[in-house]
Amino acid sequence: MSTGRYAPSPSGRMHLGNLMCCLLAWLSAKSKGGQVLLRIEDLDTQRCPRSYADAIVDDLAWLGLAADGPMPPVYQSDRSEIYQRYFDELSRRGLVYPCFCSRSQLHAASAPHRSDGQVIYAGTCRGLTPAEIAERSKTRAPAWRVQVPDEVIAFEDGHMGHYEENLARDCGDFFLRRADGVFAYQLAVVVDDALMGVDEVVRGSDLLSSTPRQLWLYRELGLTPPKFYHLPLLLASDGRRLSKRDGDQSLENLREKYTPEEIIGKLAFACGLQASPAPTTPQALARTFDWSQVPKSDIVLPENLF
Repeated sequence: MSTGRYAPSPSGRMHLGNLMCCLLAWLSAKSKGGQVLLRIEDLDTQRCPRSYADAIVDDLAWLGLAADGPMPPVYQSDRSEIYQRYFDELSRRGLVYPCFCSRSQLHAASAPHRSDGQVIYAGTCRGLTPAEIAERSKTRAPAWRVQVPDEVIAFEDGHMGHYEENLARDCGDFFLRRADGVFAYQLAVVVDDALMGVDEVVRGSDLLSSTPRQLWLYRELGLTPPKFYHLPLLLASDGRRLSKRDGDQSLENLREKYTPEEIIGKLAFACGLQASPAPTTPQALARTFDWSQVPKSDIVLPENLF
């Protein structure tokens, strides 16, 4: 039986882009007779109060997308001891090192950048001696990075097709833990999906480039990776990326205007799952769902659809 998951970050109320990801994750698993688990990605508790997590759980239930797995929601903020064990395993193998670089240093004009603007870490702190580490620790708490090999990691995405990256050239050594002690997304998501038994991950295409480094972590930690499906981003009618900060099409506002069936129907129409925005349910969509219905390029919401 397929096991999918939702993994929202409760930094605000869900918007339509978040909902599209949850809907497609639910449909993909259910169309295979599977189940869907819920994980709340609240590693940064300052940005992710429990009240927003509670609202997400309520919104999903109201929409007919409640998680139906055998376990209650998993909160990443409760799992630091688990992440620490896997962090320690990589440390024992000499793959983890402290990084004292400031944000301005990381984003300096001379730093290598990907075509999408992301900084490729140049390994500045990789070769520090114990004495240098001790000296720098007097004035700055370090973050912690993992040293990646000069290796191409390739995989076949269930929706986007073939994707590959050279870890050293296209990614660079990446964070496992922030200077304030918060574990990084890359480590937490790998550990959580493996321990939760997730074998199918549906998420936005903005995370496609994270997958090679995560697949490498799965391998290094002896964990079984899931099948990945990356979906296009949902954009506002003017082409802007939807944002929780802007309150764009948030469930807080949409619940005042529409029924669950109306919201699901309009969203299904926008992402190609049905020919009109007629009201419908997730259960009805699951009967005919296929990934070939979903576009691969970003989706712009039709004007005045919501």
